[in-house]
Amino acid sequence: MAAAALVWVVSHGVAQPANALAFGAFIAVGELARWGAVPGEREPAPLGAAGALAYALLGECAGEPTGHGAFQVVAVVVAGALVGAVPHVARGQGPALDHVARRVLTVGFAAVCFQPLYVSGELGLWLGQGPYYALFLLVLVVLTALCDAVLAAVMLRAHTGHPFGPLLRDELRALPGIGSAVGATGAVMALAVAVAGLWALPVFCVPLLLTQLSFRRYAAVRATYGQTIASLARATEVAGYTRQGHARRVAELSTAVGREMGLSGPDLTLLEYAALMHDIGQLSLVDPVPDGATASLPPAEQRRIALLGGAVVRRTGVPPAVAAVVEQQADPYRDQPLAARIVRAVNAYDDLAGGSGGRAGGALAALEQLRLGTGHDYQPEVVESLARVLGRVLV
Repeated sequence: MAAAALVWVVSHGVAQPANALAFGAFIAVGELARWGAVPGEREPAPLGAAGALAYALLGECAGEPTGHGAFQVVAVVVAGALVGAVPHVARGQGPALDHVARRVLTVGFAAVCFQPLYVSGELGLWLGQGPYYALFLLVLVVLTALCDAVLAAVMLRAHTGHPFGPLLRDELRALPGIGSAVGATGAVMALAVAVAGLWALPVFCVPLLLTQLSFRRYAAVRATYGQTIASLARATEVAGYTRQGHARRVAELSTAVGREMGLSGPDLTLLEYAALMHDIGQLSLVDPVPDGATASLPPAEQRRIALLGGAVVRRTGVPPAVAAVVEQQADPYRDQPLAARIVRAVNAYDDLAGGSGGRAGGALAALEQLRLGTGHDYQPEVVESLARVLGRVLV
């Protein structure tokens, strides 16, 4: 798409060069503002995304009709993104190709839906310039956001192999956040430039910049909170009660199993925190369990350690739901919530595998023992989901 757009612009020339230059520079500045982005952030360059969307939905500039078309929109977005990425590439922190491809496809969708209708005059004949025109832009912004969510979920599915449904739900849940701010700012900027001209660009970017800063501070606080929980979870390793990396392995594998079983959003966060802190009750033991392998203990002793762990977790300020999962991980699985069933099975797998990290013989033998315990100790669906996750890891 980018190559076709660039060829078209070279052969037909640039329509309204001032508009193209202004929006291209705006998108480049938005890409430069990626500095300070938190890893895993859904939209690391919201200002550039809003500028690209505004150019795709631009019909007039200071009362004068435009005619740049969908191909020029894609070409300007690609050029602006590449120019803005140069300083990041020089520092070895260039944007991921997935991010660039998603931006081009999403903006291309909006431009193809809007520009042909506007340039041909059909949009003006149908809707005029009144409230129906603004409503049409709003509907198009919503459709573009849905297109972007689907693309993001497809790319994550390709990278991780996780089920598409939960990934799409995560993306849709994220839309009311920075996604809605990007869409609203893009539409408002397009309408403002139509009336006030290009001077509207710097004026209307300020609210989005403030929103971006707020989201990054919130994301930084959440990251710090997660790191604090991970540090607390390592207390059992530092004290010699569990093997090195046990809590991290159980958390990572539990999260993968949770995604495999359809969990997403807050449910996955709860599962991760509970998996990290599932062994914290061992700090109350006078005599450590050999290698911290609680799966081999009698049920009564497992339950006592789980209750002690829940009591410790409740004193750390972690949400009470996390403590409840930690307390219930030793109960019969039919009485447990799904998060506790997953933590119980994954913890037992890591204990039985001896920390092999899912490699060959140890992993297969541990899975076989878990399967022998299904129907009594472990939920069969959890064990099979674990097997599928480990199958992807082993491959």
